[in-house]
Amino acid sequence: MPTNETLDEPEVGSESRESGSPHRPARTLTAALLGFALITLDASVVNVALPAIDSSLGGGMSGLQWVVDAYTLAFAALMLSTGAFSDRAGASRAYALGTTVFTLASAACGLAPTLPALIGARVVQGVAAAVVLPASLSLVRQAYTDPAQRAKAVALWAAGGSVAVALGPVAGGALTTAWDWRGIFFINLPLGAIALALLLRTPRSERRPAPLDLPGQLTAVITLTCVTFAVIEGGATGLAAFVVAVAAAVLFVRIEGRRSHPVVPIGLFRDRAVRAAVATGAACSVAFYGGVFLFSLFFQQVQGRSALYTGLLFLPMSGLIAVTNVVSGKLAGRYGPRLPMLVGQAVAVAGLLGLLSVGSGTPAPVVAVLLVPMALGCALTVPPLTAVMMDAVPAERAGLAAGVLNAARQVAGGLGIAVFGALVDGGFDTGMRASLVLGAALFVLTFVLSCRLAGRSASRP
Repeated sequence: MPTNETLDEPEVGSESRESGSPHRPARTLTAALLGFALITLDASVVNVALPAIDSSLGGGMSGLQWVVDAYTLAFAALMLSTGAFSDRAGASRAYALGTTVFTLASAACGLAPTLPALIGARVVQGVAAAVVLPASLSLVRQAYTDPAQRAKAVALWAAGGSVAVALGPVAGGALTTAWDWRGIFFINLPLGAIALALLLRTPRSERRPAPLDLPGQLTAVITLTCVTFAVIEGGATGLAAFVVAVAAAVLFVRIEGRRSHPVVPIGLFRDRAVRAAVATGAACSVAFYGGVFLFSLFFQQVQGRSALYTGLLFLPMSGLIAVTNVVSGKLAGRYGPRLPMLVGQAVAVAGLLGLLSVGSGTPAPVVAVLLVPMALGCALTVPPLTAVMMDAVPAERAGLAAGVLNAARQVAGGLGIAVFGALVDGGFDTGMRASLVLGAALFVLTFVLSCRLAGRSASRP
């Protein structure tokens, strides 16, 4: 559910156009939207192609987990710092760099002769995507000076990501069936070239000073990578990786407590609302990302469906996400964020428990319908939890708080895939049910946390 992480991404910096540059906001918006859609699409398009990648390059379940998580974790970990990088470099330069590297890394993915080469290229893709996301939003925000027009432009930018999420599984299935799994990466080449061509005709952004916390960023990357390695690989090497992760996490906390501009202010988590928002967002990502990963394999490896048919089976759940986001936002504005959060989590729990009835003989269209409540519950929960997070921090820390929330959700999604993959690797049927129960249990815990939030009634029109 990548688009939902960015719906409320605040301004990472206020850039201005150089004098004499032509002002064509629509062109800037198109360039930014295309780049954002590309990186969002790549987070979901690969899932349906995983069985084909396994048949071509091998690697088994752990290899497939790394193909997804190499991108997700690099994207998530570096998102903590790339907003500041975008400010320092200027949004237009950062966007050009990120899009260029992402396009070249996509070519490397499509040409990868081995699984390690593919995973390495996916890491580079994730790094580039982390640069593109804040830079693309900054481009939109700087192009529209009128607040009303800016709000509409940001909404269009976010909607582009929602469409990309919905199209991801379908596009992955269609490209894998008509071409090959490599097609899901090669399609990025012309799209990336178009985005860069549009950027050449847009105003250039000025650079702004912004602090970077390199020690904090480095220890965060080590911690997240080692935790994921420990879950996916297991055994003695996994245990060693877990020990390193713990040591890096302790060092990270100590560093962040002493930095004047930390990537993750530890004091932020003293607020109950912040803890509830981050935990609930993480539960949504575990359920959604883990569910798409799980059932992509279920449809193809257990039921023997084609990649194209599998992509179409995800269309009902993914196609309703954008609509549900809008409805949830309106409910939060009218009744306060707690009510839609609680309803969304309850629906997600019911959806996950309903999926426990799925077996190898369950008709695929029935499974597609049973996936809808889980996805709708997550989509209903995310906008209000973002509002809770924003309300819990001062306005000047909104950008930092949103970055922490989004990074936490991406990390949770990657870890969800790692855990779910490890569970089904020991037996798909048993592992699938264990994964669904785990996802439901996380939502029960976050439901309790959300119940403790102060309710508020929005004024009625």
